[in-house]
Amino acid sequence: MGRFVKSRKLVRLDLSVQYGVAAASLAIKDSGVDLAKMDSDRVGVVEGTTISGAESIIKARDSFTSSNHNFRALHPYNVVGGYCGEGSSAISLHLGIHGNAVTYCSGCASGNDAIGYAAQMIRCDDVDAVVAGGAEEMMEMLHVGFCRVQAMTAQGGDPARAMRPFDHSRDGFVLGEGAAFLVVEELSHALGRGARIYAEIAGHGRSCEAYHPTDPHPDGLGYKRSLEKALRQAEVNPDEVDYINAHGSATPLNDPIETAAIKCVFQDHAWRLAVSATKPVTGHLMGASGAIETVISALAISRQEIPPTINLEEPDEGCDLDYVRSQGRSYPVRVAINLNAGFGGRYACLVLKRF
Repeated sequence: MGRFVKSRKLVRLDLSVQYGVAAASLAIKDSGVDLAKMDSDRVGVVEGTTISGAESIIKARDSFTSSNHNFRALHPYNVVGGYCGEGSSAISLHLGIHGNAVTYCSGCASGNDAIGYAAQMIRCDDVDAVVAGGAEEMMEMLHVGFCRVQAMTAQGGDPARAMRPFDHSRDGFVLGEGAAFLVVEELSHALGRGARIYAEIAGHGRSCEAYHPTDPHPDGLGYKRSLEKALRQAEVNPDEVDYINAHGSATPLNDPIETAAIKCVFQDHAWRLAVSATKPVTGHLMGASGAIETVISALAISRQEIPPTINLEEPDEGCDLDYVRSQGRSYPVRVAINLNAGFGGRYACLVLKRF
């Protein structure tokens, strides 16, 4: 991490922020963008997260209470680092980006929404390029909390085999942590500098079921609406889609409801789609899930290879689509979709096209 952030600053940054700075720096390097040659006011940052800043807030609270409520025990950095916008602020500060810097929180749909918002900024001609993605850390408090709401798997043994999307034995997810960022760029600007284009962001759809704090609506309304909105904005017909990177949280309720929603939107084409869930490999990165799974979807288009759903041995009742079980598959992917859901009934869908 020290090659991205000076070590004297590392101590004041939450781990999620450190991940974000590192991933954003790597995205800039991979893109070949020379920020020194760009108008820094024409470059933006959008970060998606759920608990960025929570670590600093907890440190501040613990210092305050353990010192018998002595305000001088609070470190100023814990105050600065404790607000939810610290991630995008740190990235813009580190990279010297002076355009809009936004932290987006829509639960586990945050990463998708951050990238969709970045594309909207470009369409509105606010910026020429945006460093967009998500970052998250796995705090002990969060791990315990997900166990309490029974969203985490209770399977022991090998954690690499514990998360089992669409399988009859699934019982929840495994948390992960990290960050993923990409550079979203206006087309003529990218072509003008000879950029390598992985995929085109064609559509972004989002919705809120307003149904339950944690459970999806039984009819999959949020999934359906976000899919339909994204396809409409992208001007893509359902039968043109080749691959869906599913939310695939391996919770008892999500997987059959997500499957049913895909069937409803895609009708007969649903059985010709390749659908995979990649969270068993990465872990569930919460607000960063949409970002890392957008990267995976873009690479599926760029490399013409669909990633597999691992640990799926016996599909559950109602989970009867082509989930690309066990092994990846070479395929000429033209259009890919990334689908994510968050607590509070939030859903987000991105449509990517081969350029």
